[in-house]
Amino acid sequence: MRIGLLTGGGDCPGLNAAIRAVVKRALGEYGHSIIGFRNGWKGVAEGDIMPLTRNDIRGVLDTGGTLLGTARYHPHSADGGMDAVRATLEAERIEALICIGGDGTLHAASKVAETGIKIVAIPKTIDNDVAGTDRSIGFDTAVHIATEAIDRLHTTAESHNRVMVVELMGRSAGWIAVEAGIAGGAEVVLTPEEPFDIDRVTRYLKHRHRAHASFSIVVVAEGAIPAEGSSMEWETKYGKFGEIVSGAISERVAEEIAARTGFDTRVTVLGHVQRGGTPLPSDRILGSRFGVAAVDALQQGRTSVMTALRGEEVVLVPLEEVAGKAKPVPEELIRVANALA
Repeated sequence: MRIGLLTGGGDCPGLNAAIRAVVKRALGEYGHSIIGFRNGWKGVAEGDIMPLTRNDIRGVLDTGGTLLGTARYHPHSADGGMDAVRATLEAERIEALICIGGDGTLHAASKVAETGIKIVAIPKTIDNDVAGTDRSIGFDTAVHIATEAIDRLHTTAESHNRVMVVELMGRSAGWIAVEAGIAGGAEVVLTPEEPFDIDRVTRYLKHRHRAHASFSIVVVAEGAIPAEGSSMEWETKYGKFGEIVSGAISERVAEEIAARTGFDTRVTVLGHVQRGGTPLPSDRILGSRFGVAAVDALQQGRTSVMTALRGEEVVLVPLEEVAGKAKPVPEELIRVANALA
């Protein structure tokens, strides 16, 4: 079998572990060929191929990013995109595709699958917001990076008696903010799932500083918004590609805190630091498990499915049930994050 392989959307640690597992399982166990496509769905549309052998995957297990490259391109929303994808797959005699991506890439995969192309998807995103799976590739490493940053900010915040506002990624779901906030001991965690009241936030910070502390850490997910009817007016700012403007909400929250409390308040925006670097063992393991499961699924004739972690087990879930859907942070976990102040 000639199997196409792509990584789409934002990069994250652990992608190369998944690529490596797909290649080793397909070649070593079943004798299939793996044809990589550079730069996600864009590479499929343009016919930009990279045949993958064992030599190509040596030494990549501990490397961040993706050796295939990636791009934010969705063929179903581009003029002629779907026709170009089909033309490439026919020209390269690709019998099935393995797509590694987040919600946008997997939504595109579901659209392509509807045309009759055999597809198995693998979830990856540092945001951990892909529906149907407990964990996505890259999330654990991003939380580790964010937690380490919060740990470092504690010492400088305490030394200068400051409020440190830390912005973490999370457009529609605050998974990184919540888990890193809990692990890093943040006093306040603001997420997209629960719009915040800036009056309540500042009242708490003033009480904390009067009672027993001279500093505070406030974690803000980039998609956090104030509650409707609260005293902070805000309209989320977007870039030319529909992305949330990095640093906008954290700068505004910091301005509000400083103005309402008089506390020296500073902002740290982690941004793409959360995506880079060496993947944790857990992301290498998850990527490897998903890669093997994806190849096995194709061998068994299972298509239009996504690999997923449910508890300790890797299972296959129908792609149509999860594509285009976001997984919010449970209310209980957000409550824990803000109950440990």
